[in-house]
Amino acid sequence: MKEGYIKKEDRKNILLLTDDIRVHSGVATVGREIVTNTAHRYNWVQLAGAIKHPEKDKIQDLSKATGDRIGIDDASVRLYPCDGYGNPDLLRDVIKRENIDALFIITDPRYFEWLFQMENEIRSSIPIAYLNIWDDLPAPMYNRDFYDSCDALFGISKQTKNINEMVLGKKRCKSKIIKYIPHGLNHEIFKPINKFGEEYLKLKNSLEEDGQMDFKLLYNSRNIRRKSIPDTILAWKYFLDTLSKEKRDKCQLILHTTPIDEHGTDLPEVIRFLFPEENHNVIISPGKFTTEQMSYLYNYADGTILLSSAEGWGLALTESLLTGTPIIANVTGGMQDQMRFEDKNGDWIEFNSDFPSNHRGTYKKHGEWALPVYPSNLSLVGSPKTPYIWDDRCNPEDAAKQIKALYDMGNKERKRIGKVGRKWVLGDEAGFTAEKMSNKVIDGMDELFQKFKPKVKFSFTKDTDIDRKVLNHKLIY
Repeated sequence: MKEGYIKKEDRKNILLLTDDIRVHSGVATVGREIVTNTAHRYNWVQLAGAIKHPEKDKIQDLSKATGDRIGIDDASVRLYPCDGYGNPDLLRDVIKRENIDALFIITDPRYFEWLFQMENEIRSSIPIAYLNIWDDLPAPMYNRDFYDSCDALFGISKQTKNINEMVLGKKRCKSKIIKYIPHGLNHEIFKPINKFGEEYLKLKNSLEEDGQMDFKLLYNSRNIRRKSIPDTILAWKYFLDTLSKEKRDKCQLILHTTPIDEHGTDLPEVIRFLFPEENHNVIISPGKFTTEQMSYLYNYADGTILLSSAEGWGLALTESLLTGTPIIANVTGGMQDQMRFEDKNGDWIEFNSDFPSNHRGTYKKHGEWALPVYPSNLSLVGSPKTPYIWDDRCNPEDAAKQIKALYDMGNKERKRIGKVGRKWVLGDEAGFTAEKMSNKVIDGMDELFQKFKPKVKFSFTKDTDIDRKVLNHKLIY
């Protein structure tokens, strides 16, 4: 029996609000791992969100499949598919019907404006926990009402946890449960594999139709603006320019993403512009892969690159490290955690209002498995719902130098640092596995259930309760 097992009838019932956990988005993946790995402690219900959900209003029961995976016969996982992330009437109905004890939210809080507008109603009987997946600097003071409407705030990165504290101020934090819960994935799927297996060789052969490649670089994420894919392709070009034609022909950039997206760009057109004549070996792989197939792809690659100008975590980097494949990444957001920058004492760096980011390279020493690219341009951008945020863009020429460094170290050294990276990710300090992430969720939720006090119908916050010093960080950053 799984350690910490509680009988179904004695478990708390938690309502999860995020993407349908059966799909392959980042938040759905994290949600699925949390639900699966905590189903021995909690009964889960989900408002399973999707745009124009094809199964809307058709309740789905995943109890048996979940129980089979973790070895219990009384798991309880029920999905209420809905358009978007639901609405007040659906939420009220499910809370009552399923006897819900707590809400657990994963994604951008702006998707749940309607929920936070009724937080007094909800918190008069049950708590709200929020796994904050993405915050960037300057500290978003415009999110204060969202965060203050939660009883527990779990930050996926050290930067996000610090931002939660900065936005709320010390006084308001005292009434909250605030924890660092980094993303974790299934290390039994994302792992080094036997490269003579039939399925792996199928993938390899499909990518090497024109002959064996000596160096393969992988990008795996969405085709959206902040992911900086055109800059990645440009960095690839700068890298190839340093090689002879014979060596260029043996190098390959794989873009596992949608070729054209209205929120990103037309990647084939970008490639044609940058490489009008020469052989560039840039492959776009838009097909839907299983998690096992993605593991094969990371194992095939010599490195994974992610140059996002803003990134809450960067699951592709975690997947890469779990397979033993080194990473090249922009020094921003949660990607900093995965590079393990260390302070002057050799400790993994922490953030506070005076030091909110290592963006400027205050600390240079990092894990062997990482080749960092420091942002060279800082732009303040925004939108009506996100009035201000830093856009951390790195120079493609700087990225090209790190690609070249990874290339030059050779296959043996790349494998060595990849093994070091996997060992660290699996260890207790990082703990970027699904099991360790889920255990931290259990600790946080159990503490929440123990300390929760129903909120009175009306409460007021004085402006003087907010620590205005948190705004000073923008001068430091």
